[in-house]
Amino acid sequence: MVKRLQSARRLVMVLVTAALLAGCGDDVGVDQHGQKVAVERLEGQWLVINYWAEWCGPCRSEIPELNALAPELAKQSVGVFGVNFDGLQGEELNKAATALGIEFTVLAKDPAERYGLPPSDALPVTYIVDDQGQVRERLLGEQNAEGLKARLAALRQDS
Repeated sequence: MVKRLQSARRLVMVLVTAALLAGCGDDVGVDQHGQKVAVERLEGQWLVINYWAEWCGPCRSEIPELNALAPELAKQSVGVFGVNFDGLQGEELNKAATALGIEFTVLAKDPAERYGLPPSDALPVTYIVDDQGQVRERLLGEQNAEGLKARLAALRQDS
């Protein structure tokens, strides 16, 4: 009887560990407000991922464009996400995003590894990722809403 209980306990521990490890792959972290970002917000849809920093003048100029674009693109199953280039976290990230007036979701966890985003030494940089998780475009420099919509439409038509 004791051996059965030990075997059952080991099995339960293995299953719990496997479940926890399986969930780690889907961790996309939190946003600038500390709220968990559901993996469903990133997978199965097109993404516009914009890297910004407080010290970047062109970043400051394009943020209102991205703010206006985010709700419009959400209706087309396209998510607009920001990532702080300097890796700010927690309250620092929240303060920086608030100071710049960012209304779209800022990811505290950089998705570069998840999507194979190539590193960039210049800002701003915006990546367009398709609904299969493949990087389709790297746009260096300040973007505007009309230009991003046009690029997205062309890329989506090609897929």
